[in-house]
Amino acid sequence: MNLPKIKSLFTLFSGNSCTEQHEPLIEAAVMEVEGMILENADREDPRLDFLCAAIANFRYYQALSAQDRSEYTYGGKVINDSDGKILKFAEGLLKGYFRLCEELIKGSDFIFIGAA
Repeated sequence: MNLPKIKSLFTLFSGNSCTEQHEPLIEAAVMEVEGMILENADREDPRLDFLCAAIANFRYYQALSAQDRSEYTYGGKVINDSDGKILKFAEGLLKGYFRLCEELIKGSDFIFIGAA
């Protein structure tokens, strides 16, 4: 896998420049994908870079949605739902890259990806 390309793709997916703050998410995504790769698969296949970046992006938005994202207005406290929508888009992107990499990674009949 190509770490600079993964960071560039993370920037593309998240809309945020990859900083030192994002490094743990990217490292964890790379380790997660390395554990999924089939023995006979090409570890340099560019699709794996996209999968790593999509996993890191999904984890990033999970972390953001775990924070209190309420808005305080004149009428009181209002929940800002825009992060929930972004998390759903990140989840869809991730599922798409899992499908793209099906022949490179260990299959599973059930992959649970979701957030409340």
